[in-house]
Amino acid sequence: MNELLYADGTDAGLRLDVWLSDQFESLSRSYLQKLLKEGRVLTEGEALKASYRLRGNEVFSVDVPEPVPLEVPAEDIPLDILYEDGDLIFVNKPRGMVVHPAAGHATGTLVNALLFHCRGELSGINGVSRPGIVHRIDRDTSGVLVACKTDAAHRSAAEQFAAHSITRRYYAICHGVFDTPAGTVDAPLGRSKTDRKKMAVVPDGKRAVTHYRVVDQTEKYALVCLELETGRTHQIRVHMTQLGHPLLGDTVYGNRPNPFHIQAQMLHAAVLGLSHPADGRRITCTAALPEDFTEALNKTGLRVPDGPL
Repeated sequence: MNELLYADGTDAGLRLDVWLSDQFESLSRSYLQKLLKEGRVLTEGEALKASYRLRGNEVFSVDVPEPVPLEVPAEDIPLDILYEDGDLIFVNKPRGMVVHPAAGHATGTLVNALLFHCRGELSGINGVSRPGIVHRIDRDTSGVLVACKTDAAHRSAAEQFAAHSITRRYYAICHGVFDTPAGTVDAPLGRSKTDRKKMAVVPDGKRAVTHYRVVDQTEKYALVCLELETGRTHQIRVHMTQLGHPLLGDTVYGNRPNPFHIQAQMLHAAVLGLSHPADGRRITCTAALPEDFTEALNKTGLRVPDGPL
């Protein structure tokens, strides 16, 4: 589908990706940036970059691909639903469940379950394999995740994630004793220079900020509450390792002795909050600690937190 858009003199000076997001209410800014990278936005036959500044009185041709028929099967997989309405659905994802289909995980994912439960009524902005998905948490991380049922809701949620206005609170069991009860890690993250499958603190990476607070600790382990200001891939796992406190069970970034034979990193997305795309009211959902996390706390001698997460 080819769209012709006109920018008048009052638009001069605006970044192209910002201006485009105002023209396409149903498309997220990240999706429009993807179209720009693919050379699908042109003026006078020239493909433009996201950072292009409008001169005003220009005509742009935007090639928006037609939606591809959805081929991901809907599967009747039980969901722990924390909140649901016509725009959003918050679920408590169990540890071990992949969020969306990918190589080696064509079925059994959260997307397969959502397609069945929502009867296909999910946003299509992120393509056929990730309908409704605005953000992800690792397969071996449990906890709250939000999905969107409409493109308008998806766009609103994506903008809130980009603006870092989402509330995201995690619990983690870490190795070692913290010298200070609370602090902040502000260290840029990017692909590791030595292992492209891993993330690392790199000078030219994207800014990543994690606030942490020690809830309880013993001579060897600590229960830590973490608040994300940004949401980079593997942010908590890398930042805690950078501090010298890798997560218990994390074989990718930690590689510390694991006397309890725990098979996955002890990380739980406990709280997720955002402003509702329809009326702006704050929706905050909490997922109780899963049984395996509580068992790990007992094994390490850490107390199970009482009261609100």
